[in-house]
Amino acid sequence: MGKALESAAAGKNVVVIQFLKGKGLADSALTRRLEPEIKVFRFERSTVDFDALSPDQQADEKSNILNGLDYARKVLSTAQCDVLILDQVMGLIEIGILTPERLEELLDNRMDTEVILTGRAMCDEILTFADEITEIRRMNFRNYK
Repeated sequence: MGKALESAAAGKNVVVIQFLKGKGLADSALTRRLEPEIKVFRFERSTVDFDALSPDQQADEKSNILNGLDYARKVLSTAQCDVLILDQVMGLIEIGILTPERLEELLDNRMDTEVILTGRAMCDEILTFADEITEIRRMNFRNYK
């Protein structure tokens, strides 16, 4: 979200699509105040994190997630924003909903749009087509020696 705020402050339009986040930031008073510069979307219907759902519920949510990816494709192919953030999209690869090849195909539509991919796990295939990768690690300094 820091990059979204920085981009909006520079006069850019930002679209954030969240995946696997449960309720996430969509439909909050904060995100409504950020519009129209920053628009946050979430296509999943469940209010709990994806990994907390039953297998049947996950199957239902998978189609919603795929709708979110289709929307990302539309945003990129029509240049609807300057910056597109696919929040936790790497998690979709980790759980098998998306392949690196399909992600690369989606990004081929990006024209001049800056795309930011986030997630906890990085797969080697992404390294072949990413322009930049930033790794953020959580460390517990109380136990650090």
